[in-house]
Order: sequence, then C-alpha cells, then structure tokens
Amino acid sequence: MSVKRISTGSPFEKAFGYSRAIVKGNWCFVSGVTGYDYTTMEMPDGIANQARNCFGTISSVLAEAGFEMSDIVRVQYTVTDVDLVDALTPVLGEAMGDIRPAATMIIAGLIKPEMLVEIEVTALKG
Repeated sequence: MSVKRISTGSPFEKAFGYSRAIVKGNWCFVSGVTGYDYTTMEMPDGIANQARNCFGTISSVLAEAGFEMSDIVRVQYTVTDVDLVDALTPVLGEAMGDIRPAATMIIAGLIKPEMLVEIEVTALKG
C-alpha cells in the first residue's frame, strides 16, 4: 500500500521532520495544525480566529488528499488555557457540528506562546 505525504510548506514541517498529512489507503492522518496562515506565517489574535485558520488548513489538506471534512472520524483539540474554551466552542460547532467525530480536548502548553489551539484530525473514506 502506497503512502502519500502532504506538506503545507510550513517551516515547522521541515524543522521538526514531519508531514502535514499522511494518506495510506482509505485513511488520512492530519498532523496537529495551529492557527498560522502558512502562506504568510502570521498568527491571528484570539482563539476563535486561530481555530478558523486551523480548519481552513485542515480542509485544504484533506482536499489535496482526496478527502472532505465530512470524512473526519476523529479530532483532538489542544487548548492552552481552559478559560479560552468558551470562545472556541462556537467555532468547533460551526466546523464539526454536522460531522460529529469522536473527539478529545486537552488543556496543555504549545511550542510557541502565540499558539492558543492545535487541532489534529483523522479521516476515513468509505
């Protein structure tokens, strides 16, 4: 079974030695995505705007891999502060409300202070 590696061109991918996504068979594993606009490497203010950027990147990566957002079966959210969850929740509902994948939310630090949320997904076709 072949493996397809997908990159957004983020400098983090090369520096840390990972792919943005791996496609193997009917599965697509998308690495944790933070709120950067990977074309400009700018981070918006606020967790809601960062989450919207995360989902934009995830959607683009899934499309490049031949998947859709509706193929997501698993999602993990890492949030840096429990006090940010209320501002994040509406964006999660917008993006995942009809899909309703299995989900986990973890409160933990991320590698850069401007990062407020990281979202990782797994998608399955068929």
